[in-house]
Amino acid sequence: MNEVFLDTETTGLSIQEDHRIVEIACIETKDLIPTKKTFHELINPERKVEEDALKIHGHTNEMLKEKKKFRDIANEFLQFIEGKKLIIIWVKFQFHSLLRKYHYQSSNEHH
Repeated sequence: MNEVFLDTETTGLSIQEDHRIVEIACIETKDLIPTKKTFHELINPERKVEEDALKIHGHTNEMLKEKKKFRDIANEFLQFIEGKKLIIIWVKFQFHSLLRKYHYQSSNEHH
């Protein structure tokens, strides 16, 4: 079975404050051996990065403002992880961040 190790960075450290993803990094493995397939994107979060998060990942507002928005990379990301077992780093925060981002994207597409 193929697996994907998934990690994200966000605009802040609190789940409750609608922080958004600024970076998605994935490595594919087959039976836990790297396949050399990766997915990596820096993302324009359409909001400011908080100082505490900046200290962790170093992605500045200036650096992110010209990057693609999540909706622009969502399909490619979904294709990369489709049908694979996800191994998520810091699962509670990462999974919640992804769900919020998909909800945000979906609700904006219908307006």
